[in-house]
Amino acid sequence: MVQKLLYRVPGMTCEHCTRAVSAEVSAVQGVSEVQVDLADKLVTVTGEDLDDRALRDAIEEAGYEVA
Repeated sequence: MVQKLLYRVPGMTCEHCTRAVSAEVSAVQGVSEVQVDLADKLVTVTGEDLDDRALRDAIEEAGYEVA
C-alpha cells in the first residue's frame, strides 16, 4: 500500500538543504519519491511500508531537525 508521510523541517533554507535531505531520505528502504518545499519547510515522502523512525533519522543524518 502506498503511503505519504509529511515532515516539518524548519532548518531548511536553500537548494543545498533540498539536495542533502532528498539524498538521505531517498536512500531509506521503501521510498519512491521525496518532495521538498522550502517555502513551507516541508518534506513529503511517498513509498511503501515506510518506517517513520528511519525517515526521521535520515533527515537528522542530513543535518536537520524534524519539528
